[in-house]
Amino acid sequence: MNIKALGVAASLAVLSISAVQAGPVLDAVKARGHVVCGVNTAAPGFSNADSKGEWKGLDVDICRAVAAAVLGDSTKTKFVPLSSPQRFTALQSGEVDLLVRNTTWTLTRDASMGAVFAAVSYYDGQGFMVPKKLGVKSAKQLNGATVCLQSGTSSVQTLADYFAANKMKYKPVMFDTTEATQSAFLSGRCQVYTTDMSDLAGARTRARNPGDFVILPETISKEPLGPSVRRGDDEWFQIVRWSFYTMVEAEENGVTKANVDQMRSTSKSPQVMRLVGTGDDTGKLLGLDKDWSYRIIKQVGNYGESWTANFGPDTPLNLPRGLNNLWTNGGLMYAMPIR
Repeated sequence: MNIKALGVAASLAVLSISAVQAGPVLDAVKARGHVVCGVNTAAPGFSNADSKGEWKGLDVDICRAVAAAVLGDSTKTKFVPLSSPQRFTALQSGEVDLLVRNTTWTLTRDASMGAVFAAVSYYDGQGFMVPKKLGVKSAKQLNGATVCLQSGTSSVQTLADYFAANKMKYKPVMFDTTEATQSAFLSGRCQVYTTDMSDLAGARTRARNPGDFVILPETISKEPLGPSVRRGDDEWFQIVRWSFYTMVEAEENGVTKANVDQMRSTSKSPQVMRLVGTGDDTGKLLGLDKDWSYRIIKQVGNYGESWTANFGPDTPLNLPRGLNNLWTNGGLMYAMPIR
């Protein structure tokens, strides 16, 4: 066989790949009929239950994207509220299939918590919020302050590092849950609240008068947030990873909930055709059907749609997209190629 024939044979072998062997989590999810996701108890923009008990947020949408891909229905989800100290234990024990709890991807967590992060879904950084009446303009003025923060979070070590580096002292006041931490700060128990910038913005919306509080300009850390799964199930890891990247690549290619059916009927772009289920069958590489990514876009939407609905100008948070913009628009959000 000549070199050209070998190349053709190799190509045909790739194209004829059969469905992968399902992993234990995928089998369990299919048998159960829904995806169980561990989420934050009070994180507007990421995961928050409204007065009707309906969960909303970017992390909620990621969970629903996985359900759409795997079960054909984005509503086949169950959300388990978890505190920061509970979250990795719940993931390790199998209580949840997926942890989407605005959790920072760090070396320690990636290497020693029995978890593996699938992607970065939100680029954030730790900051500080104070009552406006204190007149504080910079974090460098916080020497001796009483600081509210949540136990079991990366904020604890980052805070200690920052104050040590700037030769300042502080008095930490620790709480186990997001709600308790926010309530203590808003009621005046602490002078400062420190957590991710997005969380500070969410907490401020819960104040009786949000204008009474100001978020200081300093960002003191990198906080790449993302979904994670238990180690040892590569098939489930890949499904979660590529479900998220489908949302990002859909935005990169201008495919939305509103136009996905039109794109499905008319687009001749190979990238779009793979996304909407009319091109190469990428589903069989994940143990899924050919329409897995089409359903994510149709039922959940692309990344930009989710981001705007949960953090954008028409929401109480009204955050600038910043680093979470697409790479083509000056941000860091970048999908691995779906091909």
